[in-house]
Amino acid sequence: MTRLAQAQLQKPPQAPNPSAPASGTAGTPDAAPAAPAGEAAPAPAKIEIPEFDLEQVLTGLSDTVLEYLDPLVTPWAFLQLMVIALCYGVAHLVAKLITPPLEKRLRGIESQPQLLRVLVVPLRRAKWILFALSLWLAAYFLREVTWPSRGYYVGLAAALAVAGVIIAIISRFIRNRSLATLFAYSAWTVAGLYIAGFLSVALTALDAAAFSVGDFRLSLLAVLKAVLFLTVLIWLAFLTGNFLERRIRQNEDLAPALQVLLSKFIKFALLTIALLGTVSAVGIDLTALTVFSGALGLGIGFGLQKIASNLISGIIILSDRSIKPGDVISLGETFGWINSLNSRYVSVLTRDGVEYLIPNESFVSEQVVNWSFSTRNIRLEVKFGVSYDCDPHEVRAIAVEAASRIDRVLGKPLPVCHIVGFGDSSLDLVLRFWIRDPKNGLTNIRGNVFLALWDAFKKHGIAIPYPHRQLIFPEGQALTPPETAVKNKRRKAPARSKR
Repeated sequence: MTRLAQAQLQKPPQAPNPSAPASGTAGTPDAAPAAPAGEAAPAPAKIEIPEFDLEQVLTGLSDTVLEYLDPLVTPWAFLQLMVIALCYGVAHLVAKLITPPLEKRLRGIESQPQLLRVLVVPLRRAKWILFALSLWLAAYFLREVTWPSRGYYVGLAAALAVAGVIIAIISRFIRNRSLATLFAYSAWTVAGLYIAGFLSVALTALDAAAFSVGDFRLSLLAVLKAVLFLTVLIWLAFLTGNFLERRIRQNEDLAPALQVLLSKFIKFALLTIALLGTVSAVGIDLTALTVFSGALGLGIGFGLQKIASNLISGIIILSDRSIKPGDVISLGETFGWINSLNSRYVSVLTRDGVEYLIPNESFVSEQVVNWSFSTRNIRLEVKFGVSYDCDPHEVRAIAVEAASRIDRVLGKPLPVCHIVGFGDSSLDLVLRFWIRDPKNGLTNIRGNVFLALWDAFKKHGIAIPYPHRQLIFPEGQALTPPETAVKNKRRKAPARSKR
């Protein structure tokens, strides 16, 4: 307490002035009583303003600062500061010795990037981990050998070092930088309050900031706890769900559609458990959610029809396994392969590198061509024509041989070639062949077959006809050049009459 405050408290109270008028009605200032006849009016009351003594205030502040700095100028305080510096130096030297060989050993697991990241993040902070550990050992030793107060500053430094290491490591695992920064600030606030001993006071103040509706009471502390629980539980749910999804996808005995269905079901169940666990931890009665579920049902019925339809269609697609990741499909003018199945849409990737996000409802209500539903073998055909002067038997054999030499064309079943008609200027044929990889494109394989036919026909002298016209004039009629015909037409034209 400062000297100015002590002087104000120790100042004796002033005796009331008996000549002062008695107070009148509460809240209304009394008027001065009228002086009797022949007497002078009393002097008005004076308000005394205490003088501001700057020297006294500065003296009080200096005494307060010295009161906090006095413990730091003791021999034990200097000893603790030297212990802290010594622990930092030892941790720096040990980390410098063990970090390079450990990093060399970790390079052997580069094939597992997730595990490598989990191990590298703590290794990069080995100095601070060793520093916190050495501080805890030093604080424990000082408290056991001497009085507990003689290891206070070492224990304080150890607590700060541990908090810094934990916050730094967890922040590195949060990919969103904004969330990582928010977490770091929040965690440092809680750690600082706990180390300073004000955490219980802060929690009491947060719990006091509340409002009640009937039997339900909601405080600021409950809201913060709900946000914290929900964030942690959702993060754990996603972490567990992704791990289980990777394990399910590694199981080759399960169909791809069943793998996706199990993964989505596990994630949905984990998120539901996280939400219900948060509500229960905050203290909200779950029976109160019955009204909310009814309102949610009405919302789905009126405003969320499309979303609900897509969600249900996604479950149907995963259940009947009509499409699965990797299938080559055609939907309207979209041709590509299924990249992923999601709860609301299907990702279709085309040969152009364009990714279409098609709602699940379209795959249930519209016609879908699945080129690889029961088997990945599909048959393609190319049409061509040759001259009537060619032998059709030889042309068929050459076409089949040319198509069989292409890598993507299957040998079983063999390509076939048939005559499909006698055209105006050519023999019309069709060449049919099978491929197993429609995902790699259809137009390019047709182009390769056409090039193979061109090269084979050039080699064997087979002509590919093209449309042409032949003009036949009557016998004895001379062909008039166009210029002469125009001049003759002008001469035969009748002259126009002048008015």
